[in-house]
Amino acid sequence: MTTTSPSARTAVAGVGHARPALGTLGLFTVLLGAALPLIDFFIVNVALPTIDHDLAAGPALLELVVAGYGLAYAVLLVLGGRLGDRFGRRRLFLAGMAAFGLTSLACGLAPDAWTLVGARVAQGAAAALMLPQVLATIHSSTSGARHAKALSLYGATAGLSMAAGQILGGLLVAADLAGTGWRAIFLVNVPVALAGLLLAARSVPETRSERPARVDLPGTLLLALALLTLLAPLTEGRAAGWPLWTWLSLGVFPFAAGAFWWAELRADRRGGTPLVPPRLLGLVSLRRGLAVVLPLSGGFSGFMFVTAVALQQGLAMGAVASGLALVPMAAAFFAASLAGPRLVRRWGTRIVPVGAAFQAAGLGLVAWAVAGGWPELSVADLVPGMAVAGLGQGLQLPVLFRVVLSEVPGEQAGVGGGVMVTAQQSAMTLGVATLGSLFLSLAASPAGMGPALTTTLLVQLGLVGLTLLLSLRLPRSIG
Repeated sequence: MTTTSPSARTAVAGVGHARPALGTLGLFTVLLGAALPLIDFFIVNVALPTIDHDLAAGPALLELVVAGYGLAYAVLLVLGGRLGDRFGRRRLFLAGMAAFGLTSLACGLAPDAWTLVGARVAQGAAAALMLPQVLATIHSSTSGARHAKALSLYGATAGLSMAAGQILGGLLVAADLAGTGWRAIFLVNVPVALAGLLLAARSVPETRSERPARVDLPGTLLLALALLTLLAPLTEGRAAGWPLWTWLSLGVFPFAAGAFWWAELRADRRGGTPLVPPRLLGLVSLRRGLAVVLPLSGGFSGFMFVTAVALQQGLAMGAVASGLALVPMAAAFFAASLAGPRLVRRWGTRIVPVGAAFQAAGLGLVAWAVAGGWPELSVADLVPGMAVAGLGQGLQLPVLFRVVLSEVPGEQAGVGGGVMVTAQQSAMTLGVATLGSLFLSLAASPAGMGPALTTTLLVQLGLVGLTLLLSLRLPRSIG
């Protein structure tokens, strides 16, 4: 395996310094750091019934176990990217990996539901410190064909992690290692994080911005307020019975979002250092790429959550069976991701709407199988639709990551990566909240879970149609 030399590891991407190179082992290490946060966003889906049984959590606290992680993660991602630009991405990656291991241990040892919620919030904050450094390191320490391949592998890792989280979660819960039950889904992160620390110290080069910017405190606080006032009520509203605070929070959101954007424009005009530079959003590739990432990520995360609930609670499948239902999707996604760079060289971004068409066909097959086979639906009935949908997703997501970052300057790699991952994570949280609430509301009706799942899949099909239309506006080639 190729590793970076000591001189390359200590080099900083700045004036007068050679561009540090990310070797094969270093790329594997940062991709491991990309996989862990996404796996842990989804791994709890199949463990919620056992967590509820052991800790007597109840619906509202179970929502917080999922949402607390997602909220902290989404709110702090851009700040994590900015800190990496300023203080060094390798340094922040190591700090985030260490914190992720410690907070995972706290989750695994939590004696009650509220302690678990607090540990999950801290785990989300640690993930936000680590993940932006992955894209920034790739963006600033690779170039040419290697850069394209690394971004494609990042996209493949992101997509696979979403499916692998639920597959791994099902296996660990069923295995009940040493009587740990659901706790194993968190405790398994501890040795992985230790290995990641050792590998990163050896193989990941240090990079930072040539002109590190100060932390934009007003922008950070206003962005946090905007995301919290939107995501918190949507994730907790249904379980809590939509109390007054949820409506007040949603009413505050547009004002918080407007204040954030005004503060960023004002800081930019005054020559300051806005958290999200408005001129960055002026990049056509970034703006149009994000417009496609949002519905794609939201629909996919909602699909994963709804599928886990429907298969386990509606069909009484075990955690392993519900996880294995996603294997065809994960395998097809990985195959499409690996083919992505070659397809992009030949067809450019036109491969993205083709992928959306495949995804739509796959979701249609899943909806048809559910409508015709419920409640005798088996995992085998889902295989064709899952495989075709996974193929379509694999043709989209890795390419979109390349599109979004294609014009971002190297010195703003952390901010660009933070903006993209924040948009993706916020969309994922919204997808679970909206599609999850729709499904659970319909499932409570006399018709039951089968028709509820079919309806939710058709709604997601509409989101895929939106991604197809938006993808037609992408730049034809990727720089």
